[in-house]
Amino acid sequence: MTTEIFLLPAILDRRLRVSPDGPVMIKNNYFTDNSDIQSHFNDMIPWTEIVGSYEGGFRDARTYRENKDEKLASAPGSVEEALDYYRTILESAGDLAGNEISPYVAALDREGLRIEKGLVKFPQKMIELVKTVRDAGLQPYGFSRKYGGLGLPWVVKGILSEIFYRVDGSMAIAIGCVNLAEILEHIASEEMKDEWLPRLTAGEFVCAMGLTEPDFGSDLPNIRTRAEKKSDGSWTLNGTKRFITHGCGFGEIPALILTLARSGSPGSGARGLSFFLVNSSDVQIAGIEHKLGLHCSPTCEIVLENSPGVLVGQEGLGLIRYTMGMLNGARLGIAFQSVGLASEAFYEAQKYASERIQFGRPISGIGAVKKMLRRMESEIAAMRCLIMEGCRAMDLYSWRPEHLKAAGGNEKDIKNDTIIRYWEKLANILTPLCKYYCAEMCLKITSDALQIHGGSGYTEDYDIARLYRDARIVTIYDGTSQIQVGAAIGGIVSGMSPTGNLREYIDCEIDKLSEKSSASELFSVFDRTVAAYRDMSSEKKEEFAEEAVIAAARMISTLLLFRSGDRIRASDREARKSLAQTYFLDSLGICEGNLVRMSRLSAP
Repeated sequence: MTTEIFLLPAILDRRLRVSPDGPVMIKNNYFTDNSDIQSHFNDMIPWTEIVGSYEGGFRDARTYRENKDEKLASAPGSVEEALDYYRTILESAGDLAGNEISPYVAALDREGLRIEKGLVKFPQKMIELVKTVRDAGLQPYGFSRKYGGLGLPWVVKGILSEIFYRVDGSMAIAIGCVNLAEILEHIASEEMKDEWLPRLTAGEFVCAMGLTEPDFGSDLPNIRTRAEKKSDGSWTLNGTKRFITHGCGFGEIPALILTLARSGSPGSGARGLSFFLVNSSDVQIAGIEHKLGLHCSPTCEIVLENSPGVLVGQEGLGLIRYTMGMLNGARLGIAFQSVGLASEAFYEAQKYASERIQFGRPISGIGAVKKMLRRMESEIAAMRCLIMEGCRAMDLYSWRPEHLKAAGGNEKDIKNDTIIRYWEKLANILTPLCKYYCAEMCLKITSDALQIHGGSGYTEDYDIARLYRDARIVTIYDGTSQIQVGAAIGGIVSGMSPTGNLREYIDCEIDKLSEKSSASELFSVFDRTVAAYRDMSSEKKEEFAEEAVIAAARMISTLLLFRSGDRIRASDREARKSLAQTYFLDSLGICEGNLVRMSRLSAP
């Protein structure tokens, strides 16, 4: 008989679960082991529509056949080739994230960052792991092929982002931040694109967004950083920026900081702001934040003192066109971060609950825990449906202007194109909904996952503690949840008018369902919620906008979850529809409760 039988169960559990180097994260291929992602990829995503929109008649493949430009060698020439290409990329990313990176993230989190003589020092292992991803060719996923990028539609970029965020937020940011510069493809001159984009995709720079200032977070129209034009036409910038992720660069790689600065008069407001490229080598790092989570992601305060800047696009359009034009992509990025974190928290909770024995059985068999796991699963499925639809909307309008230009269309044709206008309006509703809803649900799911771990979850012996800490940021950065509510509510109310595009979209999707009654029942509650909100005073609208946004998010997510049950392969259909019904009942209860509160508390 060994002495181990006399150890307390908790001690045995810890010895089984924790290595000498810290928590043991679940290892696997994070693309192939996620059955819900597999169902989306194989059954639910309308690939003919998405690939057709992105590839524009497979123009890159035709160009490669004509001139053998090696940057276009991977360009698919059919939908089938595109799917093979996407699958290969995602399988490679899943293997790197789940098998190569996951063993090290707990130790990296403990080591964290330090600053020495104005330089940010990263863990050497983190630098090596990011280089591994870059050497595998997976880093420039946000850029088109002609500049050395992977050339991926939004739905594929989103899955790729989720895979890396599932393994670790700091690593995902370090890997993906260079892709912030994809905005240059849409707003920069051809000369600037040719100069900078190949260098970015080659790994010469990472990228950072220089928007926030110490006194101005979301209040961007009032930022104070000054841009001054010199007699030779060049620009210098002076000011301070705060909360600038990777404003220091990464290791030996400098950052290209996309910086918003005031080129107009002090009182010029939003129209006096311009967009500049600033090299991190030309700024001072005043410090890095000591944060609750994301311990290996540098959040910098940077000081610009006569720092050279390169004007992007036209002067005065930095906020009203360029920064605002980035918002949809930024919102989706944080939404995928939320889904990735929530998914890993669920898997960790599911594993722990199946292994932890209490009262003579695994706690996964206890009704209260079983209910929590079921709700987490249904919420994550709904989150993923919602965000994939947001990506679909982005894919159906983002690439069309370039294709129309290539076909000889002019600016007026593009501006009035009905397809672009429809999907862009829908994206402007869906993307803040995705960011708001997925971020809020991420907090709930990671909290529930920690709860399932019990007292062990409150220690650093399990990965759930790191996931819980890292998750707390998602409702805050890139626009708080409250900012997202404000961004979404106008489009929801106008979209639900008798001829509104949101009403048209929901009506059309419900009509396609094999079983319409549940979605129609929830739609009635949603419709009445919007009507109640519309009839409120301005003061009350500020107070109750969130209830209307919650109703919109749950209505659309329920609809999409039911739609996925119709699309999924027959062997999985019954389980999928059962999951959708679970989510529908939760949503119905929440939305009806909110409607009662709105009706009673908003009464004169």
